[in-house]
Amino acid sequence: MEKAIFAGGCFWCMVEPFEDQDGILSVTSGYTGGHIEDPTYEQVKSQTTGHTEAVEIVFDPEKMSFEELVEIYWNQTDPTDAMGQFMDRGDSYRPVIFYLNEKQKQIAESSKLKLEQSGRYSEPIVTKIQKAEIFYRAEEEHQKFYKKNPRRYKQEKMERFDWQEAKKESGSNK
Repeated sequence: MEKAIFAGGCFWCMVEPFEDQDGILSVTSGYTGGHIEDPTYEQVKSQTTGHTEAVEIVFDPEKMSFEELVEIYWNQTDPTDAMGQFMDRGDSYRPVIFYLNEKQKQIAESSKLKLEQSGRYSEPIVTKIQKAEIFYRAEEEHQKFYKKNPRRYKQEKMERFDWQEAKKESGSNK
């Protein structure tokens, strides 16, 4: 089994796209990249800990490759927005692919380069690729949020979609 860690806005919306894939054993919401131990949701939300909301994925590389996970990730985020994702603004929502080894780093960098060269976006790809730090599991209320709070989750997804559409209409993306 292997692990992958991705940050792409609110972790509530990052679980479902990965969890439903064959070869995924678990998707955990949490925090990483900050300067205090075991932060709470409220601390991270305050933008004072340096952490970002992220998901840690345990996967079977025989059934799901890291390359495939990165492709799913690109389809869930706006890689041109370094200041958050969609309506979630601030450093704790920044887009980051956290690598756990050199192979993951190379795969992520290569995938980012392909995305840059694809012409899919008119703005630069600003998603960071950085070495993983300690991952802290978020409080239980944040785990599998989409199943526990389907109405609120649907609202979050709709707001993300509306944000994307508004950005397209403004000409920020192709």
